[in-house]
Amino acid sequence: MALRKCPAGVLFLGALLSAAPAAAQMNPTTMIQRMDADGDGRISAAEFKGKRRPFSFFDRDGDGFATREEIEAAMGRGPRAGAAPGRAPEARIDSQIPIARIDEETRCAISRGRGCDIRLAVARGLFETGLYPRFPEGLSCRGIDERWAISYSHKRDRENYHGGIDMPAPFGTPIVAVAAGTVVARFDGADGYRGREIVLRHSPEDTGIPLWVYTQYAHFDAMPTIQVGQRVRMGQPLGPTGNSGISPFSGRKGKERRPAIHFAAWFSTSPNFAVTDRDVVPANAQWMDPNALYRDVQPFDSETLKALPSEEKAVPIPVLLEDGTTSPAGTKLIWPYTCTRN
Repeated sequence: MALRKCPAGVLFLGALLSAAPAAAQMNPTTMIQRMDADGDGRISAAEFKGKRRPFSFFDRDGDGFATREEIEAAMGRGPRAGAAPGRAPEARIDSQIPIARIDEETRCAISRGRGCDIRLAVARGLFETGLYPRFPEGLSCRGIDERWAISYSHKRDRENYHGGIDMPAPFGTPIVAVAAGTVVARFDGADGYRGREIVLRHSPEDTGIPLWVYTQYAHFDAMPTIQVGQRVRMGQPLGPTGNSGISPFSGRKGKERRPAIHFAAWFSTSPNFAVTDRDVVPANAQWMDPNALYRDVQPFDSETLKALPSEEKAVPIPVLLEDGTTSPAGTKLIWPYTCTRN
């Protein structure tokens, strides 16, 4: 019986996008070579030519691009889905789950990928609250020069808001852990806005807050040496201040950006979280104005904080001094830079 012949292109695409791992053509390298029209090493939604699988099947973090790591994860190859580049497959934290188990709305709200509606992030708390830090009298502390949730639309090619606070400091100034916690991710994001970055997860016992809190530290001058899964203590130096990452204005690395820390926070009632190749996404996460982390009363949602009377907008900040003491004594939370006495 004669076999019916099919065009070669149909055979390739069928084999490439089939879910069967044994297909010889099912190869991330070949997929990128065939579809990556601009040669940036990843596939955009516009470049994607698949038919049997939707683009979202490969774009695991919803940022509008399918990277090699995401394609390998979608095909069941390489490190598990959600693993950050360079992390050993066995480096797994309690309550870490695959990104596929995080609902799409939460993924978009936290990662804010190109294929995501920014209104999802706003609905999860990414908007200005009016809070600001009030440091202890007699101390000199590093303040904020780019506030929480200010519009970054003029720096991007789409509507966006600042997902943290920025505090300038000279190159090399130690950035310290704001609370005891566990390292859940490291990103050497040379081609991203945040540059070198680590994320800590803090249990309710770590902070005294009856929620799971995540803190993000970015723009390190050198990659922190602490590893995923390692416990850190409050005040432990994490790495040196820098300006790593691409400039939001020119697209050049470092250069125009002053050295500073980008500091962000999220909270959740669940300990579960996932890690993609560029983001940590806590389950049921809410954005948190980092100033709110230091309030001694709940709630911490942005809507409630925005509605506070003006006299409650100033947040007393507990700090670590250069001599190793804290103000106030016994605090479980501190500012991410040490302060000095006047």
